[in-house]
Amino acid sequence: MGAAGVGVTLAGVLVNGLAYLVPVLAARRLDPADLSALATALGLVAIVSVPGLGLQLAVAVHHARHGTSDTRRLTAVTAAVCAGSLIVATPLLVAALDLPVEVPALLAVTTAAIVVSARSLGELQGSQRFLRLATGMALLAVGRYGGVIAGLLLGAGLTGALAVGALTAALAPAVLARLARAPGRPSTASRLTTAQVVAGCGATLAMLVVSYADLLLARQLLPPSGSAAYSVGTVLSKGALWAPQVAAVLALPRLARGDRRSRTVALTVTGTCGLVLVLASTLAGGLAFRLAGGPVYAHLGRYAPLFAAIGALYAVVFVLLNDRLAAGVRWAAAPLWVGTAGLVTVAATIRPRTVADLLLAALGTAIVTTLIMAVTARRPPGAPAIGPG
Repeated sequence: MGAAGVGVTLAGVLVNGLAYLVPVLAARRLDPADLSALATALGLVAIVSVPGLGLQLAVAVHHARHGTSDTRRLTAVTAAVCAGSLIVATPLLVAALDLPVEVPALLAVTTAAIVVSARSLGELQGSQRFLRLATGMALLAVGRYGGVIAGLLLGAGLTGALAVGALTAALAPAVLARLARAPGRPSTASRLTTAQVVAGCGATLAMLVVSYADLLLARQLLPPSGSAAYSVGTVLSKGALWAPQVAAVLALPRLARGDRRSRTVALTVTGTCGLVLVLASTLAGGLAFRLAGGPVYAHLGRYAPLFAAIGALYAVVFVLLNDRLAAGVRWAAAPLWVGTAGLVTVAATIRPRTVADLLLAALGTAIVTTLIMAVTARRPPGAPAIGPG
């Protein structure tokens, strides 16, 4: 792990800290309806910008195997598709999720900036320039969340905070591109293909959809107070999901070269971190909810271990998914799509009306998805890098 691990860990702490601070401030400065809307908006950005994570993964794996190549066109197309999908879906998002009509356009700007920045992060990760990668992660987090935080502190409300956030996010890509710039010309020996990017995008999209599906279902199925409470609880889930990701980040270039020991180390670190977080939330669940949403949500502390367990399980799934993608496994994300379909089916059938009911359905989905992924995540040593599917 060394200095690289420390640097990426600190950057991850900053990323998660800023992401955590947004709903913490929102819970104190917005009414329940706007709080739930902001959580939903952030969830939409997280989902729609997932192809950026897939792009970063594909660029990192390709760079680790073949060196630098020109990925600007693929990056532009990916960003346009992600941002454009929000614009096209504006009527549906406004009607189904009860969002202000201007919100999807603001989210589209933020999403485009995140996806374009992912190319630079992938180049830094694949070349194992981890200290620069940590700097890039921190800068993108400040751009992505800093404006929203500033808007909340200034009392700009839901739309105003998202507008300031879109402005600051738009500044990030140029800064990260300069940070990732390397001497020499890109190699033309093996270019990154659309199929490789699609494979990474599809799999990471499945990862984020399955881990955010319960939050979006809460917006539709629970009353405003219950939806707001559930959004506070998901802060714990996302913390447990992203806290140990330094292991996956450092392991990916080695996984791309067939290093099996890296997967074992990454799974051990991730599983241990998840167990610690679940135990901590068991002992201090009320405090966790108080910190996440304020005193009004402290009575939900008994649910804290369950929210943390969901995030911890998906953190393990994320490591296994990266390993399968680096190996070129077809339909790597199939278990995740099955889990998402199962959760939606169960929710549509039983129509949960309380936090506890929806939480149990989400936890069951996480357990089943992790088990299926663990069973199917075996591959022969020396398998090829990302392939179609």
